[in-house]
Amino acid sequence: MNFIEVNDISLPQLQIYHQLRENAFTKDGSFIADSPKVVNLLIEAGVEIKSIFATPEYYERHKDFLANYTIPVAYVAPRSVLEQIVGHRLHHNVMMHGIRPKEETLETLDDHIIMLDEISNTDNIGAIARSAAALGIGSYLIPKQGPHPYARRALRVSMGHVGKLKFHRYDDIKETIDILKDMGYRIFAAEVTEDSTPLSKVKIPKKWVLLMGHEQLGIQEEILSLCDEVVTIEMEEGIKSFNVAVAASIMMYQFKRIERRR
Repeated sequence: MNFIEVNDISLPQLQIYHQLRENAFTKDGSFIADSPKVVNLLIEAGVEIKSIFATPEYYERHKDFLANYTIPVAYVAPRSVLEQIVGHRLHHNVMMHGIRPKEETLETLDDHIIMLDEISNTDNIGAIARSAAALGIGSYLIPKQGPHPYARRALRVSMGHVGKLKFHRYDDIKETIDILKDMGYRIFAAEVTEDSTPLSKVKIPKKWVLLMGHEQLGIQEEILSLCDEVVTIEMEEGIKSFNVAVAASIMMYQFKRIERRR
């Protein structure tokens, strides 16, 4: 690796680490990730690396892992210098400047897709990505107007597992649902309605999309009408809903469980 010791955080080549916060990106798709687990998982997933900015301790602890990959530039600085850039006390020893992977087309997504409708919370974007990767659901379909899965916070909450997922950001949910149905997917909407199917009784086809709604508003009636089936998690009386990331995890697990039984 090409190690460069840093004592001055005003160096022009380090400005990218100053500038990129939560949902900020440059035109080339640059993003910043932090924490060893996140950075290492993204490296392992094949994300393009521009540079790493870390303490000597990080490089020493992970030298055998890093030896397997090409790191164009490796900036080295004590923790106190890294903390000057982020503006608060660090709980990790590394940041990485990477380039977002190109989005997949709808045609290249897998047979099992987790799809989000108007999700506004970046933490939920990351949490759902982590669960999807853990449960073997490899495709993530999200609205363009919401948080990006490679936003700094989403990456952190996903623990870098978003790097294992194919992702596509759509413009129009109605148009996208119609296209997916034409491609042979059955669209399941997660919502509580009078005629929704209990999760324990749902039948899962080969190709499916699980659509999760807005954190507070759920899924609008006009969108529900486009879906093939509405599914709900059985809950105790008086309890109306789960957190969307929790609900998505439960439903993805059950969908995969039913599939394995076939």
